[in-house]
Parts: sequence; C-alpha cells; structure tokens
Amino acid sequence: MAEKITAYRFDRLDQTLSQLNKENCLIIAGGTDVMVLHKSRRGVPPKFPKPIVFIDHLSELKRVYQNHKDLHIGSSCTYSELLEDPFIPLPLKNAIKTIAAPAIRNRGTLGGNICNASPAGDTLPLLYVYNAKLLLRSVNGDRVVAISDFIQGPRRVGRDHNEILAEIILPSVFEEGSHVVFEKVGNRNADAIAKVSFAGYIRINGARIDDVRFAFGAVGPTMVRSIDIEKKLLGHTIPLADADIAQVVADFDKIIKPIDDQRSTALYRKTVALNLLHYFLSTSQNHPT
Repeated sequence: MAEKITAYRFDRLDQTLSQLNKENCLIIAGGTDVMVLHKSRRGVPPKFPKPIVFIDHLSELKRVYQNHKDLHIGSSCTYSELLEDPFIPLPLKNAIKTIAAPAIRNRGTLGGNICNASPAGDTLPLLYVYNAKLLLRSVNGDRVVAISDFIQGPRRVGRDHNEILAEIILPSVFEEGSHVVFEKVGNRNADAIAKVSFAGYIRINGARIDDVRFAFGAVGPTMVRSIDIEKKLLGHTIPLADADIAQVVADFDKIIKPIDDQRSTALYRKTVALNLLHYFLSTSQNHPT
C-alpha cells in the first residue's frame, strides 16, 4: 500500500501562511526540484519527510509589476510566464531560455530556483548582479533580505519554516545606461546543467564607469561575487587598460574555487570563468552609454 501524504492547497495566501505557522511543511510550487530531490527508485512514489503545501496557483504570488524603477516578480511565476511578460529584462529572458526544456519551464518557477539554492542555478548570477532583494512573508508580516544573504550554501537558505518567498525585487532595473550580459556554458545551449555561468553588469557615464558587477555560478558553493573587487574599477574610463583588466582577473582567480564532478573539472571551470570575465571587461567600450 502506498504511503499516505498529507497535502494542502488553500485558495488564498493568508490561509497558506496560517497553516505554515501551525505546521512545518514542504512548499511546492512547480516541483521540478522538489520531486527530483525526494525521488525514489523507479516505479516507487517519492517520499516526503513532512506535509506538502502547494502554492503554484496563488494569484498573490504570480504578479509582475513596476514600482518606480524597481521590478517586482511574484515567486510562483513560471519561467514560461516570465518569457511572455513585457516587464522582464531581456538578459533574464535569455537566461530563462537556457533552462531545461519547455515542459520544465511551464512548471518551474523563479522562486523555486532561488529556494533550491543550487550553485548551478541558471537565474542566480543575474539576480546577484541585479542586487535582487527577496520579500519573505509570514503571519508576522514581511521582511526583505538580499539574495546574497538568503542563499547560504547548496540547498541552504535563510527562510523560517513559517515564511514564504513572496516576491523577487530587482532594484533600479529600469535605470537607463546599464548593460547586462549572461553566459552559460554547458553540454548544450539548453536542457543542461551549467558547467559555468557568468553575469556581468556595467553602467557607464560618458566614458567613466559608474557601476560594475560580476557574478559566477557553478564555481563555488554559492554564487561568487566580490564587491571589493568591483569597487576597484569604479571611476575608471573605458576602454580599460590591459593592466586593470589583468588585475581584476587575477583577483577573481584567487576566490573562484570550483570542484571536479561528473559534469566538468575544476581547471576547466576556472579557466572558462576567468575568460568570460576578461572578455566582458575587454569589450566594455562596446557597451551602450
């Protein structure tokens, strides 16, 4: 006889939050990560360690809207929905297009990609360079936390059991003058887990760098980003001198610490990551002002 599973599917977010406050539950939106994590041998239903609560249908978690220059994205928006939304920035759409196959994109959610906290999460490097903030909601109210503080390690996040990730906030994403790129290296362009991923952000005023950000995926336990290294380029003019580019690359060489696994080698990952950074910096003069 199959093991019974307790599952909840409430009509409203406040009902869902009330249940989470009473009972520690496993939250399922798209389920594309949760089902894999808890899968059993072939033909045997997955085993869940605690009751399930479904949130994929909650309208409160599926809104996308602009508030001044900030973009708010509901955590239960699927990748396919985000691809069709006019507010979503093109670099984020390009990253979404590299995620799995259409069937997975129809189920998987942006909030799930964050809460799964995989070092190879496809959207995470971009969210880091966008300085994403996460709105967590519970019966006690809301709190906002930076994504870099929320993700603490592989599959480890700073979420209390009674909280739901409600929104992803991208500050000043509609600010003019910035240029953002995303690169993913895998066995295929899509439907493959990243060997290395990179996101770069630069804002230029005239020929002067006002802001610059870099984030690397799949080369450490979390996204690799260093605000201290980024600050070294502020105020520099483009095109950047070869010595300045070499110094930034050398600085990241010290903190990028990938591993060998079944998908790639540590040496390959580090080499590709640094090459992507070097290319981004050396072509910065081609970015629009």
